[in-house]
Amino acid sequence: MKKPSAFYLSALTFIRNVMVSLSNHRGPGQRATLRQAQGKRLFVCVIKPLGFYLLPFILLTSACKFNPDTQTPGQAYLQGEWKQGSVTMQQQLVNYSLYNLRFNCDSFFVRINTFSKANAGADSCTKSGHWAEYAKGVYEQKNDTLHVRGIFCNADYSYKDPSGCLRSGVYEEYFKVTKKADSLVQLSPTSGVLPIDLKLIKRTTCIPKQL
Repeated sequence: MKKPSAFYLSALTFIRNVMVSLSNHRGPGQRATLRQAQGKRLFVCVIKPLGFYLLPFILLTSACKFNPDTQTPGQAYLQGEWKQGSVTMQQQLVNYSLYNLRFNCDSFFVRINTFSKANAGADSCTKSGHWAEYAKGVYEQKNDTLHVRGIFCNADYSYKDPSGCLRSGVYEEYFKVTKKADSLVQLSPTSGVLPIDLKLIKRTTCIPKQL
């Protein structure tokens, strides 16, 4: 939004020009005697009430913010596809997950492959010992903390039926980011203890899209 104060200043300039024009139609003697009275009258009768009505408008419009209509660039070093190949002591773990993340401007898409040696019993969604979950959304980084927030979805980005298998609804995580190299980063989730070592497998460039 353009600066709202510009409208206010334009109004005051217009009033001043009108008063100068009226003054120029009077004689030199009258101008001197009326200048002081005009200044007081201008403030009391015009500028003061005008400011009374415009000030709330200026404060409100200067405080409002519109949502951007295009993607923001996001983090340049994250742009592309990243894959986790393994986790520490993978063979000894009963349950573990491997992440595949894609970052496009300020958006992300994640595939979480979970493996389990536990007996899932009658749970048809996890009884095979391997399942995948997907989520999409936006992210932001502040200092060394990466915040991702979105929703669980299907592999084709479509809406996931809450009555189906596994998790649905909001997906949200906080990670501490450690950049080890241009093609290697480590994410340490605040909700877990196992770090996620991601290797860059495809670099892309952010081309912001219309939302």
